[in-house]
Amino acid sequence: MTGSELPEELRLLQRSVREFVETRLQPREYLIEDRDEIPRELLDEVAAMGLFGIGYPERYGGSGFGQLGYCVAVEQLARANASLWNVIGGSVGLCGMTIQLGGPDELRARYLPALVTGKKIGAYALSEPGAGSDAGALHTTARRDGDRYVLDGAKTFITNAPIADVFAVFATVDREAGAKGITGFVVERDTAGLEVGPSDAKMGLHGSTTAQLFFREAAVPADQRIGEEGKGFELALRTLDHGRLGLAAHAVGAAQRLLEASISYAKGRTQFGRPIAANQGVQWPLADAATEIHAARLMVYDAAARLDHGERVTERAAMAKLFATEMLGRVADTAVQVHGGMGYMKELWIERAYRDARIYRIYEGTSEIQRVVIAAALLADG
Repeated sequence: MTGSELPEELRLLQRSVREFVETRLQPREYLIEDRDEIPRELLDEVAAMGLFGIGYPERYGGSGFGQLGYCVAVEQLARANASLWNVIGGSVGLCGMTIQLGGPDELRARYLPALVTGKKIGAYALSEPGAGSDAGALHTTARRDGDRYVLDGAKTFITNAPIADVFAVFATVDREAGAKGITGFVVERDTAGLEVGPSDAKMGLHGSTTAQLFFREAAVPADQRIGEEGKGFELALRTLDHGRLGLAAHAVGAAQRLLEASISYAKGRTQFGRPIAANQGVQWPLADAATEIHAARLMVYDAAARLDHGERVTERAAMAKLFATEMLGRVADTAVQVHGGMGYMKELWIERAYRDARIYRIYEGTSEIQRVVIAAALLADG
């Protein structure tokens, strides 16, 4: 599927987001990098543009474009500082989506309108110090106590934690049950017993803050439970199907911008009396990048369209995430090489994009975990 084959309303969305990104977001991407924070007024602009609610139903304040529309918009958002989308992805791509998929309706009505309109920021708390790729081995516990649950434990690398208003938290109600004991909860920031740790210092994604969460006898009302007891692990994985597609779409957009910058630089940079674009050693990496970007985009659009038609796309989402994020790593490396010494300088955004690209192969499931998911689907009985 190419841009020209998208429905007219999605082509309009594509153009409007692209214009917003280039006029309002790109001029401020260096400011975000330097300060390692996103000004709240900029997030308010993003919210006013409707970008928190692209994939959500209109009854919650969303735009009703579905997962394909979300991926189309995210691809264009990738043309600005990656941290901007990371805030959106953590808030509605993961936290909001957990509530949307898990319910019940009362919980959706309570939280989705504020998340979808950007009035509140959400975070998704699954990873723990001892349970990253092995998400089924959670140690954070949720003990039922009358009309509430009491949470104890810790979460780590939680995107948006320093700025989040609400958290989708996964804990186990029965450690001996393994993954079948995991249950989801919505936990508000001001919950007694919840402590947010200091912001992590990271290689890249400056402006997108992460931190640890500590639960010490944190009491959460029982009606804040997401879905049924013991169904949290399945819910977490279903949410990650959506999140991984968003991440793959962002990788496609980031790679596209790097390719365009590399083409422009190769045409203008002269060495030995001719543009470096005349050299086959430059042409071939650019050709490979364009081919891989096209393939990744098709994978994302196909999986997103299937998801909108009600299909379960765990395998396809894993394939798209694996291929697109590893592709981005190669394209980012090519961009630095084409730009030569300038590609290594902080003067250009290429250097920042190279650092930001590295995390794509780790969060929301490492490349190795994506291969495990894909292989499990291939080798499953029946």
